[in-house]
Amino acid sequence: MFRLDPRLEQDTVPLARLSLAHVLLMCDARYPWLILVPARPDLCELHDLGAADRTQLIEEAAQVSRVLERLFKPDKINVGALGNIVRQLHIHVIARRIGDSAWPGPVWGQGAAVPYSAEALAATRERLTTALALESTGSVPSGN
Repeated sequence: MFRLDPRLEQDTVPLARLSLAHVLLMCDARYPWLILVPARPDLCELHDLGAADRTQLIEEAAQVSRVLERLFKPDKINVGALGNIVRQLHIHVIARRIGDSAWPGPVWGQGAAVPYSAEALAATRERLTTALALESTGSVPSGN
């Protein structure tokens, strides 16, 4: 049975469920940072997924990347799966800007997370859930 790792549960808020993965928002307002967690039990490594699920996870990472790109206009999208602290398979998708607090290095271990205010969290969740729903249905407005 699938169960979200307690650390991911503590450090994120749920946004959406795609066909394979849960989409979580990292509780760090310094970066638009989403995490995909495949809803399969006992996964640690990408190769633990079957071929069809691996393909689906990559497609969902691309989908989430497009949403971040459209909403936040970043200079770069970072996508990675580390798992050195949280062993459960999860994919980080982070919108980066030149000059952000960790640029050009990785976000991990760079200062303390900055929590969202209640208002900013609500607004960010609304923007992202709406955009994810539109992207999932292929109803993305043209010109955005």
